[in-house]
Amino acid sequence: MNPLEAQLSYPFGDTVPTPGTVHDIASGMRWLRMPLPFALDHINLWLLDDEHDGKRGQALIDCGAGTDATRAAWEQIFSTALDGQPLLRVFATHCHPDHVGLSGWLCERFEAPFWTSAAEFGFARMMAAALPGVDGPSAIPHFQRHGLVDPAMLEQMQGRRNYYPSLVPAVPAAYTRLQDGQRVRIGNREWRVITGFGHSPEHVSLYAEEGRLLISGDMVLPRISTNVSVFAVEPEGDPLAQYLGSLDKFAGLPDDTLVLPSHGKPFRGLHTRIRQLREHHAARLDEVRAACSLPRSAVDIVPLMFRRQLDAHQFSFAVGEALAHLHKLWYDGILRRVTGDDGVIRFELA
Repeated sequence: MNPLEAQLSYPFGDTVPTPGTVHDIASGMRWLRMPLPFALDHINLWLLDDEHDGKRGQALIDCGAGTDATRAAWEQIFSTALDGQPLLRVFATHCHPDHVGLSGWLCERFEAPFWTSAAEFGFARMMAAALPGVDGPSAIPHFQRHGLVDPAMLEQMQGRRNYYPSLVPAVPAAYTRLQDGQRVRIGNREWRVITGFGHSPEHVSLYAEEGRLLISGDMVLPRISTNVSVFAVEPEGDPLAQYLGSLDKFAGLPDDTLVLPSHGKPFRGLHTRIRQLREHHAARLDEVRAACSLPRSAVDIVPLMFRRQLDAHQFSFAVGEALAHLHKLWYDGILRRVTGDDGVIRFELA
């Protein structure tokens, strides 16, 4: 365990559910873990006892990616862990493939409504349809403007043309909207919606005072920092400022809240972890500012922030994250932005 993790408390120790099994978290609430085909190899999902439209069954928070391995794990859950109960509602914290990948499949199978925020629903629909601007090819000029010239990496990026649709084969055609501050009853608990920004368009976290439970999605993770990226569809964005501002929304929650993250293990120590995340980004901003004593592109900054070999999937997020830190310093007036004769955008001290 690294020193930062040692400052957190893990009430379930090293216990994690294997794919196709469930683990009790609290009364009427169970934890599932599904495989992912990335270096980040799992996602946590949550099953809650529910009553909806006069029926008794289960509510699901997040869905897993649209892969054969995840479908197989779900089939095992259906046959062994639902006690014959249907899924009554399918919730998604946000639009990323590991969270909405099987939303269409699950909602159709159980004739269950889909609940998420408006922005997450819209982006999921756009990306599943590979609309221009959010499709794979749109990312290539974005990366080139920010310094990507390596032919091998560009070729790998081209190979990701159908990345999102391959993992999200269908998104439900309709949804029920979740909004910040809304109260939603799921089973015997009332959950408050807390929306966050920077990681995704309108990320939904859920907090229940009964049991002091926070389904944090990707907004607060115990081991890794949430990816915060500037993407081609919003090239002038300032997502890091949005993300740091969103962390303020958790300030009023008790520190002994049991945090149920999408990746990693459930933990206590919410405010300690938020402090760690703020310190992490402050350190990265200091490093990036120092590096920009000479003009630097986002691709130039990647090795500074990520000191390991990256595959195409990881590299795309790394460029986006480097650019998010550059943009934060730019919007704060610490850096200025210059486009060179080669068409590459670079940043330097203002």
